Amino acid sequence: AVTDPAHADAVQIMARNLQTLFPAIWEELQGLAEGLRLPLEQVVAWNCRGDLVSNVPDGCTTVQIPGPTPVIGHNEDGLPGFRGHAFLAEVTPDDGPALMTFCYPGSIPGHTFATNAAGLVQTVNNLRLHDVAAQLPRMGLGRAILRCDTLDQALDLCDRHNATGGFHMTLAQAGDARLISVEFGGGHCSAQDIEAPAVHANHALHLGQGAEGQSITPSSRDRQARGTNMLANSVTDPLRILRDTGGSGLPIHRVRADDPDHENTLATAIFHVGSSAVNWSVYDQTSQSPVFTSP
Repeated sequence: AVTDPAHADAVQIMARNLQTLFPAIWEELQGLAEGLRLPLEQVVAWNCRGDLVSNVPDGCTTVQIPGPTPVIGHNEDGLPGFRGHAFLAEVTPDDGPALMTFCYPGSIPGHTFATNAAGLVQTVNNLRLHDVAAQLPRMGLGRAILRCDTLDQALDLCDRHNATGGFHMTLAQAGDARLISVEFGGGHCSAQDIEAPAVHANHALHLGQGAEGQSITPSSRDRQARGTNMLANSVTDPLRILRDTGGSGLPIHRVRADDPDHENTLATAIFHVGSSAVNWSVYDQTSQSPVFTSP
């Protein structure tokens, strides 16, 4: 669908702007295409998928726990066929901070969950915004955020370059007590400090689009309601919330073959954002113990 010739002009516009604004990220796409042995145009289109169509199967749920050591928990939900093919990548660019990130095949970092050497933490949820004529790929902006040395730099990028498809990000940084919820897309951006435990599924809560400006799937609605209810009942363990399969609606932890959004939980990440470092761990879809823990 995203490589359909009908999208060629839109992809070209986003590609040109990405190359102008973030040339190093454009080089990463060129390198990715070379490694994949695929035409650059197809790889760029794939990395613009959420800007071209609003119903891509990118879901996700994030739990946000503020405090002296903020905690971010995140379910990475994607196409079930990616299970066993997604991976953690440790990247050391020629310029910009090193990073470790969850990656999908054929996709640049910046749209899942990650942390960089500056102690910046990023988790990402898809927003299905309507009538967006994107000028820049949202995944390109997500990758640019991981090049930032400070939380304020990341927030400034979101504020300046949001003519993209819709994303929600939870951002934090070691040594900075703030826990920030950022929703952007379609030329708009809203950033809010998280001051009480919260959960965010994949629809905008404070961007101002309203229900008429976005698609809210039954799964996203149910996950948001279930997570909010658990927090209201004093369940604040992010892993317990993200592994939950209870409630009257569709579950937070997603393993059903007939999931209506065609998504399953592929990984769960828990970040403890300390005063000097980020300690984090990653769980596979069903593992009881982490499959990765930061040094």
